[in-house]
Amino acid sequence: MDLSGEWRLRDEAGTLEVPFTLPGDGVTALHRAGAIPDPYWGQNEYDLRWIADRNWIASRAFAHTGAPSVLVIEGLDTVAEVRLNGMPVLRVANAFRRWRVPVAGLLRRGENTLEIVFRSPVHEGAARHRAQPFPIPYHADNCPIPFGNMLRKPQCDFGWDWNIALPSFGIWGQIALEEDVPRIGDIFVTQTHTAGRVEVSLRVEAPGEDVTATLCGVTVTAPVQGGVAELVLRIEDPDLWWPAGLGAQTLHRLVVTSSSAMAMRDIGLRDLRLIAQPDDAGRSFGFQINGHPVFARGANWIPADALHGRITRDAVCDLLQSAVDANMNMIRIWGGGRYEPDWFYDLCDKMGLMVWQDFMFACHLYPSTPDFLAEVAAEVRDVVGRINHHACIALWCGDNELIGALGWFEESRCDRDRYLVNYDRLNRTVEAALFDVLPRANWWPSSPSPGPMAFGDAWHDDSSGDMHFWSVWHEGRDFSHYRDVKPRFCSEFGFQSYPSMSAIRRFADPADFNIAAPVMESHQKNRGGNARIAETMFRSFRFPVDFENFVYLSQVQQGLAIHTAVTAWRALKPHCMGALYWQLNDTWPVCSWSSLDHGGGWKLLHHMAQRFFAPVTIVAVPAGDDLILRGINDTMAPVEVSILARAVAMDGSSRPLAQTTLTLPTDRASDALRIARSLIGRAEVLAFTWSDGVDHHTGMDIHAPNPWKSYDLRPSGLSAEVVRDGDLYRIALNVQSFAPFVAIEADVAGRFSTNAIPLFPGDPTSVTFTPRDQSASPVFTYRDLHAATAVSPS
Repeated sequence: MDLSGEWRLRDEAGTLEVPFTLPGDGVTALHRAGAIPDPYWGQNEYDLRWIADRNWIASRAFAHTGAPSVLVIEGLDTVAEVRLNGMPVLRVANAFRRWRVPVAGLLRRGENTLEIVFRSPVHEGAARHRAQPFPIPYHADNCPIPFGNMLRKPQCDFGWDWNIALPSFGIWGQIALEEDVPRIGDIFVTQTHTAGRVEVSLRVEAPGEDVTATLCGVTVTAPVQGGVAELVLRIEDPDLWWPAGLGAQTLHRLVVTSSSAMAMRDIGLRDLRLIAQPDDAGRSFGFQINGHPVFARGANWIPADALHGRITRDAVCDLLQSAVDANMNMIRIWGGGRYEPDWFYDLCDKMGLMVWQDFMFACHLYPSTPDFLAEVAAEVRDVVGRINHHACIALWCGDNELIGALGWFEESRCDRDRYLVNYDRLNRTVEAALFDVLPRANWWPSSPSPGPMAFGDAWHDDSSGDMHFWSVWHEGRDFSHYRDVKPRFCSEFGFQSYPSMSAIRRFADPADFNIAAPVMESHQKNRGGNARIAETMFRSFRFPVDFENFVYLSQVQQGLAIHTAVTAWRALKPHCMGALYWQLNDTWPVCSWSSLDHGGGWKLLHHMAQRFFAPVTIVAVPAGDDLILRGINDTMAPVEVSILARAVAMDGSSRPLAQTTLTLPTDRASDALRIARSLIGRAEVLAFTWSDGVDHHTGMDIHAPNPWKSYDLRPSGLSAEVVRDGDLYRIALNVQSFAPFVAIEADVAGRFSTNAIPLFPGDPTSVTFTPRDQSASPVFTYRDLHAATAVSPS
């Protein structure tokens, strides 16, 4: 019996009552009922924090037969008491778990009442903080609402340097009454691959005397002992699952029966391993799929919305599809958000997106009291039991930046031994609970981390394990500093930009279109972020002529920052085997490091990522007095490419510098051309194109040896011809002078085929635009670097 749908929500004092749709969250319910303004508009956030200071009660009546039943709740957020007909049946304090509560004897024939009391996370966090045996600090710069580290709840609910601070409440998943009948519980799946065969081992929590499992036409039966059955299915010549770009995402239906119960899972057969071994440089870090080393290209994932009641499957599917369309093959689910619902991992399975899964601890210190650790162990077993079977799961990681956090707080700096032991108890609890149910899991203790039992600085040491590299953003270094490090795998790095104008108009009036306006500053959560964007822009570009061009230029420089990092590190393959930038998506419209705006629109970085993450690409690597063009091939077979390099002047005239044809191997980056910098004039840039002539691995890029502000760009003479062609628009672009970073904007939602592109005279370029609403008639705006920064715009 589904109990989702229409409920009533009131504060405990009874001063406010509104409809409440579950699954959903309380802040969204209040907004939909008109009780509060849009939390994302202007500075409304600050006037709505009273919501988290109150206790709230959700209630509904329902008719029932009174038959023995189990109350099922998933994602109860967070400190809550559930009452059935006035009797407490469940008290919880963990938003990440599933709950099954027998309620026989409490259900009545006829009308029943269910209530959920949600306790204030602010007051509950403070009370738990006071109860600790010694201080457990939290990251106050990130979280204006304190003590979120005391609660098993998304840590970013309390604010982050990209998130609104409105810790909400509600239910993420299902709420239902189920018949109290035998059922199959969690199914733990382990795969052992040998040549031409895979053994799929199952550990099934089951109610009957035996369990039968069928997969790929193979059926096996095993007895149940102690509520668990162990089975092994041997499958010959398996049809394997591959990440996006390397092969098919084949899924097979696993059917498990026991007594009268049945459960099904979709299984991808793959041998996915973490390779982290000592070597001459330190310790490697990378992934191997079905025996093939794979360079991880991708980004970090945060919750799709700050208010979970606003998250929809279709919108998340669009975000993940955008990742695949930008040639990504991995996302990292960051440890300050939440474990995603089952359908999220289903989507990643089908799209071929490998998932680096953090456990939900980030940037704070955490308790190590017995009750807290017991709750953590139960959470880990619950989460792993729910999602372990998914082909997409590549890694289980203990936390985000907890090792580094030991050096962020005065308490832990002054008493490191105590807090290091405190951390180790938490980390060991997570590890032990994982291996208890999944003994052969790919495990990494923390991100960043040099490796097991290593507690060093993985922000500046690039020799071992995974690295978070933030010196360019937080220390204000030039983009070229990305080339000074040689990470084995960079799982976080980023540079901010403003959201697109379409997103800005959703939270600000034109009167607020100024980076120093209070509304703009309220949508910049990183301390000094606006100043850093502007200061970097001043070092690299001539300053923009107005606010909208400031937004455009902020996105250009964000794209250049990440382009510099990714191309430099891909050129190190196989020394470096992964680059996951921060971050893919936004939780609300905000200045941030994302490449996708809140709502899914592509910022210029995402278009650039589609190019610099291409499986076959050529990159420019400065090397002393030379520029090296290096080829990278992330496909399954060698590729022959032809490369042409030329010098381009600002009027668009060009002259050839060098060309070559070579075969790119799959296991390493390869030098293709070496060009003396002296061959490129002070007023010229390097442009290079490549093509394999077979599988359409073609592309082009430019490299400016000097800051863009040093070039005397000319008016581009940009012209555009727009033609409607069925469901899309074709835009033919021409220029009279060289025009870097030409961008097109539309006044309606939709997708451009490419953007932020260099244009050359005599080389017409076609761009398509597909509106989300096919009945829309878009108006296009065109931007280029000269017009954005010229005193007299062209």
